[in-house]
Amino acid sequence: MTDFDHILSVWALDELDKQGFLGRMNILMNTPRRQMAGLDDVPLPSTDDATVAALISRCPHAASTPLASLTALAKNLDIGALWIKDERARMGLGSFKALGAAYVIAHDAANGSVADRTYVTASAGNHGMSVAAGAAAFGAKSVVYIAETVPESFAERLRGIGADVRREGDIYEESMAAAAKAASDNGWDLLSDSSWPGYFDRPHRLMEGYLMLMREAIEQVPTTPTHIMLQAGVGGLAGACAALARKAWGDVPKIVVVEPEFAPAIIDSINAGKAVVSAGPVSDMGRLDCKEPSLIALKGLAQDADAFVTISEAEGAAGAQAVADHGMASSASGAAGIAALLAAQVGDLGLNATSTVLCILSEEPA
Repeated sequence: MTDFDHILSVWALDELDKQGFLGRMNILMNTPRRQMAGLDDVPLPSTDDATVAALISRCPHAASTPLASLTALAKNLDIGALWIKDERARMGLGSFKALGAAYVIAHDAANGSVADRTYVTASAGNHGMSVAAGAAAFGAKSVVYIAETVPESFAERLRGIGADVRREGDIYEESMAAAAKAASDNGWDLLSDSSWPGYFDRPHRLMEGYLMLMREAIEQVPTTPTHIMLQAGVGGLAGACAALARKAWGDVPKIVVVEPEFAPAIIDSINAGKAVVSAGPVSDMGRLDCKEPSLIALKGLAQDADAFVTISEAEGAAGAQAVADHGMASSASGAAGIAALLAAQVGDLGLNATSTVLCILSEEPA
């Protein structure tokens, strides 16, 4: 992208905003740290990255994903450096979620055969792929519930890995209710990437798997970043990465959690001081379109994040376009951290010409 192209794109966004088509990025600072009610019995995210690395290294498809430096985009944004942790090819599954459910199943298999077990979940995207792939790798069965709105092409991808795919409900939350009922009725293992009262062990282990990508990033970046932009749906990725970043770098990075303005589950809960269910229309950032936070992630982010922001649909699309223009095609969900960086105004979030920013490109194009 040339400087002229950048100026033109900024002008176009500004014109859309003047005409009322764009929301302005909402920012909630978390200093001092918010106190959260009702989470005393909820565990904090794991920071045991050494255990994760030891188990994942035994997987035949395990390999570190690259860290890219987008020098031209950093120059256009007038920041010192922009590093992108590229998860699009993680373990051949197309997203960071390969590190989650499959890691839980691998952990189960390390403690005994899982050949007689069935793992059941609901998914609107990559989590279901990880459940299906993990079950297939260790001889278990998988059942994935999807909503009526999920494309049939995704259902076919799941079936291709060996999953029994079932449609239930119009939205993700209805599919998850069906998956939970099936687990209870059939004695199956419910493997969700979220957590709620009474359901902590498996999502805690699943979030632990995500530590691998931040462990790699910590080794790859040439210096401690001043800012880390972390997109959130239920918050598992953001919660895990923020926890390990604090362990490695202390209070130095400013950690910013990014959500769609149509699905502000984390920011609404932080603002309320307790877990709440948000409301909003369906977001084009479908992987992030979650209306209820994971309690484990929420508790961790309340202590680890410096700011929570929401981005508009147009801003999400602009983020995806920006990385595509630099040869790193992704979805609006996958590029949401970059979208928030693009949307930040001069002075917002403490960004300046010396800032070094770490973002995660979390998935391949939809």
